[in-house]
Amino acid sequence: MDFAPPPKRPRSESIVPMINVVFLLLIFFLMTSELTQPAPVDVRPPSAGQSTDPLAEVRIHVDTGGQLYFQDFTGDGALIEAARMAQADPQVLLTADANIEATRLAAILSRLAAAGLSRVELVVTAR
Repeated sequence: MDFAPPPKRPRSESIVPMINVVFLLLIFFLMTSELTQPAPVDVRPPSAGQSTDPLAEVRIHVDTGGQLYFQDFTGDGALIEAARMAQADPQVLLTADANIEATRLAAILSRLAAAGLSRVELVVTAR
């Protein structure tokens, strides 16, 4: 009879450190990414020779027909909601389609000024 202890099986490698690294990478990418809402309407901004980084956080979209879009609001509701969101900082970004008529854009700018949005930056693409 053999009373010797049975041979021990070699321990397999632990995957806990790898799981920890994966979770740390996941947290890193979630914390450093910027999640933004998709644009409510597809617009093609006009092009310009120079561009700067926009500073405002309230973004109003305007389609070719002059319809205003802000988050889930359209028309006058978009204007009212954007004015409410920009009470602390009346600076807004206006993303207008390149094919909008200048008279419609001027009328929209006057409506924005009447709503208390005193500083409007027009979003353009650099050439």
